[in-house]
Amino acid sequence: MFDRISRSWTLVKASAAVLRSDKELLLLPIISAFATLVVGATFLLPVLGLRLFEGGQIGVVGAVVGFLFYLCQYFVIFFFNTALVGAAMIRLDGGDPTVSDGLRIARSKAGAILGYAAIAATVGLVLQMISERSAMLGKIVASVVGMAWTLASFLVVPILVSRDIGPVDAVKESIVLLKRTWGENVAGNVGIGLVFGLLTTLVVLVSVGLVVAAALTGGATLAIIVAVVAAMAIALMAVVQAALTGIYSAAVYRYAVDGIAPGGFEAGALQTAFRPK
Repeated sequence: MFDRISRSWTLVKASAAVLRSDKELLLLPIISAFATLVVGATFLLPVLGLRLFEGGQIGVVGAVVGFLFYLCQYFVIFFFNTALVGAAMIRLDGGDPTVSDGLRIARSKAGAILGYAAIAATVGLVLQMISERSAMLGKIVASVVGMAWTLASFLVVPILVSRDIGPVDAVKESIVLLKRTWGENVAGNVGIGLVFGLLTTLVVLVSVGLVVAAALTGGATLAIIVAVVAAMAIALMAVVQAALTGIYSAAVYRYAVDGIAPGGFEAGALQTAFRPK
């Protein structure tokens, strides 16, 4: 297990090296974050105005609105993830990708992305309804199923980028590849999440101390400035985490399918990262 974590962390570091070579790829998760905020604001006003979710119950109209919200949010997220992974694959093949290259790839896959977003929206809505209408056991089941879905669908975006297939077939292939890449999927994502989780916690703690100190020494204006800078730092870490996750998924998929180490990744680490069942 520790060997797998070590190998996976090597792949994560290689992903960071790819990101250093193409820092402009950070624009894609930034644009994605702004776009999801716009979608959220677009749905928030009618939800509040129509009082669709008052009382904790989801009616027919609420379910439709919820599905459309999930659909739009997932489409935006998957669209820019596809752009990021597409650009990362160009770099792994030895090319020099641009943001435009990634967006071009995503536009060419728009239909499949929409289909995948519809599948993910259905799963998300069903899990949300189970969680809200069930006791503690139902909430636990919904959480476990949600985690399983996240793992099973981890390689869907690289598959859509690399192959001309529909979203259903992409999900099926992702599940097949999951069996081959289980350790790397879990350990790699845990590694990325753990590092950035610890960094975020550290930044939050330091920021709270700085804000309090600024308020005591410089007043409310200085405290607000410090708080804004801290929020920007936390947002930047989230952007970097999203970019590394996309690059990591591209590398794991490429080696799982081709058995060839992508450019920038150590062949030795990748050769021992997957063991045939």
